Amino acid sequence: SGQTNLRSPEDIQVYAVDKNFTLRWNYTGSDANVTFSAEYQWFTDFQTKVTEWKELPGCQNVTRTECDFSSAITQYYNEHRVRVRAERRGEVSPWSSIFEMVPYFIAQISPPGIELQSTNGVIKVKVSPPEADQVQKMWISDIHFKYNAVIWENSSNAVSRSQSIFPTDVIDDLAPDTTYCLKVQATIPLDLKEGLFSPIQCVKTTRKVNDLLCATNVSVLAVNMKFYLHWRNRYKQHTSYNVQCLTGYLKKLHDDYSVKWFNVPGCENITDTQCDLSPVITATSGFYYIRVQAMSEYNRSCLSNEVKVDPLITNEIGPPGVKLDINDVFLHIQISPPGGPESEVWRDHYDLSYRILYWKNSSNNEEEIKVKEIKQTIGSVSDLTPSTLYCVKVQALSRVYNKSSPYSKEECIETPRDKLLPLIILATFVSALIAVLVLATLLVFALYQAYNKIKYVFFPSCQPPLNIE
Repeated sequence: SGQTNLRSPEDIQVYAVDKNFTLRWNYTGSDANVTFSAEYQWFTDFQTKVTEWKELPGCQNVTRTECDFSSAITQYYNEHRVRVRAERRGEVSPWSSIFEMVPYFIAQISPPGIELQSTNGVIKVKVSPPEADQVQKMWISDIHFKYNAVIWENSSNAVSRSQSIFPTDVIDDLAPDTTYCLKVQATIPLDLKEGLFSPIQCVKTTRKVNDLLCATNVSVLAVNMKFYLHWRNRYKQHTSYNVQCLTGYLKKLHDDYSVKWFNVPGCENITDTQCDLSPVITATSGFYYIRVQAMSEYNRSCLSNEVKVDPLITNEIGPPGVKLDINDVFLHIQISPPGGPESEVWRDHYDLSYRILYWKNSSNNEEEIKVKEIKQTIGSVSDLTPSTLYCVKVQALSRVYNKSSPYSKEECIETPRDKLLPLIILATFVSALIAVLVLATLLVFALYQAYNKIKYVFFPSCQPPLNIE
């Protein structure tokens, strides 16, 4: 008693797309009229309490080796356990091995919806997010999605290319009168999740109208977070321009952002072909899109291509300032960071270091240029040669953004003369003076002794008696 001939199901797996969950297994037994039932349990209270085993809805007395249990999963971030057994007329097999899962982590992202429109030599793409028509969703917010498009020519030897696109975007750089095919997948980079690709759609491009009124060669030049837009004018008649800006995050939304472009202050109805963007590009985070609207005297207008501005990437670092000072032992180099004191905020993002070049400025062209790299704004150089002109120039570096500034203006300073020679001369003079004084003293002493002897012999102090004399 208690024994059964039914084998347990094997290879338990769960396949999930969005919030649709399917349980699958293998059964190697040859028994007829076998059905299968499954049970599940899940952790609650942050995995501190486990519920009892319960019948898995949608997976009771099924005749196939799979079942849909989507209605049972309501807690997508809690760990669940599933097991299956075979049944036949009151006889049951042992339970299978337990399959453990967290629904959110095993679920795949369903294909997004796409709409294509071919116009003026480009393809306009509109993407609908996965679960767009669902009230309850697996994926919390559509803004977390990023979309990857794969596009190729509809030909036998086509080479596909992959690029990131926004929910509403334009794919350009396409050949005219050519059929292109496209598929799109949604991804959540923060969770390293890649979704399923949408069904392939194809569309034929048209020829682009070459409107001379449109501004061309639109580009942004930036140094030390001062941004300037430049473009070319091919229209020979009177033309005025409006420079328009769009905050980049609006393109990540699935809303229509076409009405959210705004004019850059100071760049409205201008006839010049450049514009100062600094009034609108003030933050170091986020990005912007810029375009130029050209208007003729007949109220006809044309929009240029859009230019993306990512402030910290678009910006170039200007040269630092250099000031030199010198003492007996060291050459001191004081560096003024690029942009001045008011640019401290963006400099912190670049994590700047400084490359110092210094050399002796002499007639010998083979003098070696020495290099020193520091993180601080004050550096020093030792082992100096007296009475020598040293020259210095400095470059600012950002390893994080792989950027480097031009070198600063060359600054030179001369080291003082060697103080050892005057000391030797002074020591020699003092030694000679002491020697002369010693010799003079000895000479005076000798003359004095000789004088006393001569005086004693020839001029005695006492007079002898006259008879002796």
